[in-house]
Amino acid sequence: MAISLGSPSGPHASTCGYCSPSGQRSVERSFRQSAGLSARQLSCQVYQDMIDHGWRRSGKWCYKPDLKASCCPLYTIRLDAPAFKPSKSQRKLLNRWNRFVEHGKEEDMGDVRKPPKQKGKNTAEFDLITSIHASEKSFHTDKEFAHHVEITLEPSSYTDEKFALYQKYQKEIHHEEEKRPSGFKRFLVDTPLVSEPIPYSTPPPAHLPTRYGSYHQLYRLDGKLIAMAILDILPSCVSSVYFMYDNTWEEFSLGKLSAFREISLASELCAAGAPGLSYLYLGYYVHSCQKMRYKGEYQPSYLCDPETYIWFPFKDCVKSLDKHRYACFSFPKHSLEGPPGLEIESEFEDHEPAELEDSVLKDILMLQSIEGSRITVVPVNSSPFWDIDYETRHMVLSC
Repeated sequence: MAISLGSPSGPHASTCGYCSPSGQRSVERSFRQSAGLSARQLSCQVYQDMIDHGWRRSGKWCYKPDLKASCCPLYTIRLDAPAFKPSKSQRKLLNRWNRFVEHGKEEDMGDVRKPPKQKGKNTAEFDLITSIHASEKSFHTDKEFAHHVEITLEPSSYTDEKFALYQKYQKEIHHEEEKRPSGFKRFLVDTPLVSEPIPYSTPPPAHLPTRYGSYHQLYRLDGKLIAMAILDILPSCVSSVYFMYDNTWEEFSLGKLSAFREISLASELCAAGAPGLSYLYLGYYVHSCQKMRYKGEYQPSYLCDPETYIWFPFKDCVKSLDKHRYACFSFPKHSLEGPPGLEIESEFEDHEPAELEDSVLKDILMLQSIEGSRITVVPVNSSPFWDIDYETRHMVLSC
């Protein structure tokens, strides 16, 4: 396993973009993080363990929200991909895209029409994976299509083509100007994840990745890049980091189509024998933000409890989320209504992280010296700074 390296930081407060008008942030620093980590590199298993405990990454910066002290609590949500059954409206959306790729827009279809509805109950089983690949020429070489769709998965990297799509997306969707590539690289290209082989039980199909790590999934229509998903493929999941698209094709709901494709990817990885990989992590579910509730439409999904990190069925959590600003599913009495009061804010400011056993601390190594190519590390609790440097001790324990 690759060594994981990073510089920890303690609690931090910032403005919030979830409870503000579109394109704006809150006036108050009402979003709180209990810890942060500037990650130099992380093994994929370490990062999997982190997101299973409420962490998330933005480029190489990793952060853990403090749900109790924040205006908009962020709950990690994951979907059981092989068990997903698309709704009628979701199937309709995917079928509409497939018809467009095969025949063109409906006004240009001429004599081609939708197949007539059969009377009685339709017993034909809808298969998500088959439908996802139905529009790809590479899966149907003997079929003619009005448009050429190409979906490729490649390790995270920078190209001018990707940056141009990001600029267009930022301008048309978020009304922001992105003039230099540096921000794009830092946010959506840079990654701390160390690529590692996926130990498939049998050789996988050619279109599936062979390594864990960070990827860009590119959507090309007739040779033009129209969308891109940023994904982390980890030992237990496909983790959706970000998605951007060309607004020209907004009528086809590319964001929802990308969710179906990512569900399909996780299911295919599972079926191909990637051990333990069966979930799609959709990032954070924000119940207090109406535009973020769409993640609850994909079922069966689960929310991570903010105190015990046990997974609870989403449907069992909704009632508590409706009633409380902060919901604890393991200990319902810990749930809180209303905005964080002075007591909670004081608790955040004066928070003392829990002490860790020496058996745990000995596996956390601190850089002691660098001499040429020789690097010396020691267990963090054996460092001479451990007992005298309160700030360092606080940051390590916070993580």
